[in-house]
Amino acid sequence: MNNPLLQSFDAVPFSKIESAHFLPAIKNGISAAKEQVNAIVSNPESPTFTNTIEALDYCGELLDRVTSVFFNLNSAETNEEIQKIAQEASPLLSEFSNDIALNLDLFKKIEAVYHQREELDLHPEQSTLLKKRYKSFSRNGANLPEDKKEKLRAIDKELSTLGLMFGENVLAETNKFEMLLTDVSDLAGLPEGAKEAAKAMAKAKSKEGWLITLDYPSYIPFMTYADNRELRKKLALAFGSKGFHSDDLDNQDIVLKIANLRYQRALLLGYASHADYVLEERMAETPEKVFSFLNEILEKAKPAAEREFKQLEAFAKELDGIDELQKWDGAYYSEKLKQKLFDLDDEKLKPYFKLENVIDGVFTVASKLFGLQFKETNEVDTYHEEVKTYNVTDPDGNFIALFYADFHPRPGKRNGAWMTSYKSQMKKEGKNIRPHVSIVCNFTKPTPSKPSLLTFNEVTTLFHEFGHALHGMLADTTYPGLSGTSVYWDFVELPSQVLENWCYEKEALELFARHYETGEVIPMELVTKIKESATFMEGMATLRQLSFGLLDMSWHAKDPGNIKNVKEHEKETFAATSLYPNVEENCMSTSFSHIFQGGYSAGYYSYKWAEVLDADAFEYFKENGIFNTTVASKFKENVLSKGGTENPMTLYKRFRGQEPKPEALLKRAGLIK
Repeated sequence: MNNPLLQSFDAVPFSKIESAHFLPAIKNGISAAKEQVNAIVSNPESPTFTNTIEALDYCGELLDRVTSVFFNLNSAETNEEIQKIAQEASPLLSEFSNDIALNLDLFKKIEAVYHQREELDLHPEQSTLLKKRYKSFSRNGANLPEDKKEKLRAIDKELSTLGLMFGENVLAETNKFEMLLTDVSDLAGLPEGAKEAAKAMAKAKSKEGWLITLDYPSYIPFMTYADNRELRKKLALAFGSKGFHSDDLDNQDIVLKIANLRYQRALLLGYASHADYVLEERMAETPEKVFSFLNEILEKAKPAAEREFKQLEAFAKELDGIDELQKWDGAYYSEKLKQKLFDLDDEKLKPYFKLENVIDGVFTVASKLFGLQFKETNEVDTYHEEVKTYNVTDPDGNFIALFYADFHPRPGKRNGAWMTSYKSQMKKEGKNIRPHVSIVCNFTKPTPSKPSLLTFNEVTTLFHEFGHALHGMLADTTYPGLSGTSVYWDFVELPSQVLENWCYEKEALELFARHYETGEVIPMELVTKIKESATFMEGMATLRQLSFGLLDMSWHAKDPGNIKNVKEHEKETFAATSLYPNVEENCMSTSFSHIFQGGYSAGYYSYKWAEVLDADAFEYFKENGIFNTTVASKFKENVLSKGGTENPMTLYKRFRGQEPKPEALLKRAGLIK
């Protein structure tokens, strides 16, 4: 009982937890969950919704909490010890999950309840949970003969280990590369803030000069502003070749193994491909529908993208005599062209986006829309001194959620931004148990002379992740398995993407976009330019997103057994969406963590899919006023609070009154008039 993870706790007692506590806590959680499952299986009473389906959904609460803490630390504050534990724990968790999924006696009880569902008078949430539970067992091999179950176990165990190795290699590659500049002329073009950050980074590592790394707040400003083309090339090659060096951090074999194992698993379960298996539980339903969706947008976006690329090529030639535009030129000349056309660049905008002000801004937007109040607290334990914590309450002062926010890059933190949950919302024993939700980002750090000033892209990222957080915080369901973001994967991006829209609206920007030195509200002309430039190079940006979705499907929608060379496969797949010349040294798949480590395999298309939903949803807000509380209340009641309790299209239509139309997205992107 000296293990803090095994004692009863509300907020996670991070400061008391040592790495050595995790494995015993995970093993203990597994054995407690097994006992709970055995109690369901050995119950002599006839199976009912309450003693089987409901009981199963409340199983494993301890294990869920321990693993949510552990795997978030493995992403946000990892070290060699934690990575080693992850390698040991993942196969155990995979085995446990298979012990449940392949338990025939348990499945028979679930099946018995499922077959009498018509007579049970279940409300929609119960009905959804029953269908979800039954399908998850039938989809995951409960009916397989013993020899095939063993094969499935072996595949799942190997996949869990390979996914971890993939992520560790990407993180190690990111941390390994450093570009130390000692000649001030190499910094030409870089904004003062970026130079200062590079200086501070070098100093932190006891080096003289300016240090550029592959972390986004260092990498992106350099690629966008640095005049030295050779150094941009060096950085782009390092960034684009993570996991592609034929050394001990190489991910090529891991990619091939993961794709093939997923395919074998799908066949074993009776599906034509991994994508067929995944999409059965998505709004898109089939690989054919995904391809048709991606290709329909491709058809609209490609002519615009080709026009934009020609314009960019001509501009680079005219400005610097560049004969052939390369990938490491894209961000640089796009930024220069944007400045020329709109007289707008991030350096003009950043002073208005001090991190603390943007946080206040996103809180104010949530308050105006949903009546939420956020109060920072120092009484909650955190895993790092930079993590901020807030108590979230409703207009009557009732506790709604605990919110954690972690904003800046560190060596033990993977790139990107994500939302996670430390405690699920559920209703149990007459109590509405409220959630603990976290967002993790990698934003520009403060420097000795400046606070953290965000790029506009970082502002939209903060709103995006906060949209996910709202989905978790406002959850109001009975069962944890349907709560918050436990929804179809191509629906989960709607709350996050719709919230980004407020970043472009004058009415919202005026709430928080104030100059960090003078307090002056962002001038109207800058707001107008943000709006005007929102569709700048949108054809090229759309093509890029589509290329990622098509690459994902190319790995997962057919037999990958014939793919012998990861790079060659990529080149063929990218042919329809390529604008820049191919770079032989680079490979995307070997660091495509979304699909080979995260949960987006056969699901990357969902970002675009959800954009159709979010453009259509925001149009409804705009028609009625972006802070219209009636529309906001409908969104909260039918989308944010409902989690996965009903079919997403049913929920969306209840909010919107109609199915979403792709025209809203194409119009917003400037691809159709």
